[in-house]
Amino acid sequence: MSTIPQDPPTSEGPELTKGNDDTGRLDGASRARIFTVLAVIVLFTEIAPMQYTIVSAALQKISPTFPGVGANINWAIIVFGLIGAAASPLIGKMSDVWGKKRMFLICGVLFVIGCVLDATTSNWGIFLLGRCLQATAIATAVIAYGLIRDLMPRKYVPLGLGVTATGLGVSAIAGPLLGGFLVDNYSWRAIFWCLAAFTLVMLPLVYFVVPESKLRVRERIDIVGALLLSGGAALILIYVDKGHDWGWAEPTTLAWVITGVVLLILFVLVETRVAQPIMDMKLLFHPRVALVLAGALFASLQIGVVSYAIAYMSQTPDEATVTAGAQQGILAKVQAATGQPLPAEAVQVTLDPGYTYGSGYTLLEFALRIALLGAVVTMICGALAGVIARRVGARIPLVIALVIFVGSAVAFAVLPHTSTVFLLVNAVFSIGFGFYYAAMPILMVEAVPQEQQGVSLGMLGVMQSMGVAVGLAIVTAFLHANGMTALVSVGGQAQPPAPIPDVFGDRGYELGFWVCGAAAAVALVLAVIMRHGRTPATGGTAH
Repeated sequence: MSTIPQDPPTSEGPELTKGNDDTGRLDGASRARIFTVLAVIVLFTEIAPMQYTIVSAALQKISPTFPGVGANINWAIIVFGLIGAAASPLIGKMSDVWGKKRMFLICGVLFVIGCVLDATTSNWGIFLLGRCLQATAIATAVIAYGLIRDLMPRKYVPLGLGVTATGLGVSAIAGPLLGGFLVDNYSWRAIFWCLAAFTLVMLPLVYFVVPESKLRVRERIDIVGALLLSGGAALILIYVDKGHDWGWAEPTTLAWVITGVVLLILFVLVETRVAQPIMDMKLLFHPRVALVLAGALFASLQIGVVSYAIAYMSQTPDEATVTAGAQQGILAKVQAATGQPLPAEAVQVTLDPGYTYGSGYTLLEFALRIALLGAVVTMICGALAGVIARRVGARIPLVIALVIFVGSAVAFAVLPHTSTVFLLVNAVFSIGFGFYYAAMPILMVEAVPQEQQGVSLGMLGVMQSMGVAVGLAIVTAFLHANGMTALVSVGGQAQPPAPIPDVFGDRGYELGFWVCGAAAAVALVLAVIMRHGRTPATGGTAH
């Protein structure tokens, strides 16, 4: 097996304070001790996917609290992925330098603060600030992968990574049910109070149960590199999201994307020259690492689009209900203005362009009727992928996942937008979802030396978060271009068209599905040509 070029530790490069094998591995511990530690780590990492599952599904309910935001409500999810992407390599490097358990706990505290902000504000800016603080929870998965590699006996590492990637069922199963119950019976604010409470319970468990990894790297943190990476990514995402409103080819709009690309180029240049980069560029561009990261970026587009779209579409009322509501609203306005009642048939309303989806589900109904089956499938397939990777390598589960991604994207785009179709296609997609999220960290752990694991897994988090955020930004732009308008006639006289907020045409969603399917196809090609991951996973011994 080929090795990644490495320089011996010097005063100008990574230096371990412990021997290569002295990471605090629980080789002599009982199975009960090993699996208790694993369970606490996994439960803590479920904070990020649990909030994502609940908040993305609840956007349709959150939107009315922030009037005027419109389709930009997606930035409640986009900013989470964006900040998470920017923070993950920095927090991953901090975990290498300062300790993984310590950074675990710091991320948890920041998440609680963000939840409290969101639960108590009606200001859109403060709400987004809370989401930014919560985004540090994305890095808990990055840290958890490193902890598992450091602490678990080698034979349990692939299984541990697979289980960590898809969870123990709290986020996948309990999350949608709990979120639906809270939103339907209380308000969306109860979501954030519940997330904060869960985190406050987990913090002392992590502190007392999980040992600290003994692995340390003596380095200073490259703040300039982190700022260039996060700034470049942010500007590109803003261009993708706002390009439709501002004009894609307008010079002032292009300035955003050009500046973002320049910052990312500067990031690479700076990182190749500084003594202690946030990420070793030789390692980053090695095929075993680069192909995994590129595949993560393209594949994750579909995760962002599917999780948002089917939840939002299912909770939207059907076209007849929206049309009747608009008609009643216009009748009430006319009667209030004239003091004369009008027969219902005097007001005619037609939606342009119209749409075919819409079940009008509550969040709890969506969880029970669509999301729950997919959640169970994802959890099972994540553990299964870890077992498969240990026997034949992680590349096969990844290829299977991406084939499913492409097929389900096409199905979402061309099949009728009914709840039954959503249930069945989402269940199939969830097979790929579980395999994908288990395979990627295993491939990365197998690809890098242990002293680079934190920042390398952080870069994997960057690519996955960026992919989700790009997918959401793209579908947001398509929805903006396919907004719903009511064509109104009162007593046979045409009235000015009236926009219907928070409802969008079929084509906006369908274009989003086609784009993420194409992106998944690119990721599939990369996985097919990948030489890495074709032998049984070793738990990180072969690098």
